[in-house]
Amino acid sequence: MGRSFALSTEMQTRLHAVIPGGAHTYARGSDQYPEQMAPVLVRGQGARVWDVDGNEYVEYGMGLRSVTLGHGYGPVVDAVCAAIVDGVNFSRPTEMELAAAEDFLELVPTADMVKFAKNGSDVTTAAIRLARAVTGREGVAMCAQPFFSVDDWFIGTTAMRGGIPASQTANSFQFGYNDLDSLRRVLREQSIACVILEAATALAEPAPGFLEGVRAECDSHGALLVFDEMITGFRWSEHGAQSVYGVTPDLSTWGKGMGNGFPVAALAGRREFMERGGLRTDSERVFLLSTTQGPERGSLAAFRAVVAAYRDGDPISEMARAGTLLAGGVNDAAREAGIGSFVEVVGRPSCQVFVTRDPDGHPSQPFRTLFMQELLERGVLGQSFVTSAAHTNTDIEVTVEACVQALRVYRRALDAGSTDGLLRGRPVAPAIRPYAAPRRLPDSQ
Repeated sequence: MGRSFALSTEMQTRLHAVIPGGAHTYARGSDQYPEQMAPVLVRGQGARVWDVDGNEYVEYGMGLRSVTLGHGYGPVVDAVCAAIVDGVNFSRPTEMELAAAEDFLELVPTADMVKFAKNGSDVTTAAIRLARAVTGREGVAMCAQPFFSVDDWFIGTTAMRGGIPASQTANSFQFGYNDLDSLRRVLREQSIACVILEAATALAEPAPGFLEGVRAECDSHGALLVFDEMITGFRWSEHGAQSVYGVTPDLSTWGKGMGNGFPVAALAGRREFMERGGLRTDSERVFLLSTTQGPERGSLAAFRAVVAAYRDGDPISEMARAGTLLAGGVNDAAREAGIGSFVEVVGRPSCQVFVTRDPDGHPSQPFRTLFMQELLERGVLGQSFVTSAAHTNTDIEVTVEACVQALRVYRRALDAGSTDGLLRGRPVAPAIRPYAAPRRLPDSQ
């Protein structure tokens, strides 16, 4: 107890002065952490990270789920270093691009072609553009899931739609996960180019027949099926959720775990569609993806090293093993504290979240913030309990013990009926919201 966050807090103030929001990703923002307790990190190794104040943490979230092998994973770092000494970016394709593409298509045999980029939003929007070109339609049926892209067609449908004309989302339509009737209604009433969804999420598995039904509805209405594999790819399976659930999309989009934190993403799909962005088509061409940094050698080398790690080992099982141990330990501790219905670890073992409820049993931001506050004080950093293959038994033991202590404080708040007097500062707020309030900072900051 009694950790200092003084230097992190001072640097966070400087970050807000030069970077809107103080971070380059809203999910990394200081408003996502207890006030005056948003660590500014300097390095990581395995499942541990260190901040500018010298504090050490067991880290979860793992780079917003992008790190599956652990921070500073040696074979990936070595592969990147070896690749970049010979140059990073050239005026023509390199053999690395060919090797990486062949590696990808060997992993994902349901796809015929692949194109690399740097972030998930670009490849997801490219999938939408391609589907519109192929079908001649404009409508997008998107599942009511948290996030698909920073581009207007999606962000304009969220609470944070400032600067986006209504016309940009006029052809974006939502349907419910595991709700085939809602999808059928959209397909029947609108001119839909494609259906996009995550095949599964941390908290939601497909009901029997759901994904097969989505596939059949797309075929019946002439719409393309797009799977967003940003999280499921390399976390559910290196072959994607499409291999886990046995349903093949027309297009799929990938990122995050592909490079163990290095910036690489991919659009993959059937040749007949992907060629619309190439030179072997008589149809009008699609400006599919054309990025200066897309084929940069460092990240492609990282991807190839990740492929080798999954080929030679079993990171999927290691992530699940760590997550299962963690959930069991924390949930047992919550039950022993008599608050098992108020604090709970739920979800797929490799991609878990902790649920925090108030005395009335409702999900609570103040109680969530209190739990995070007490974990930070005890050396655990995370907005969730997303594991990596680098999380050791010792890491899990440290985390469970930190939770045991945090739950005692949580129990006190429940008994008191609120977090008053225990929570220092304002609660966290949703990352995607229309106004800076309730975590607005003074103009001087």
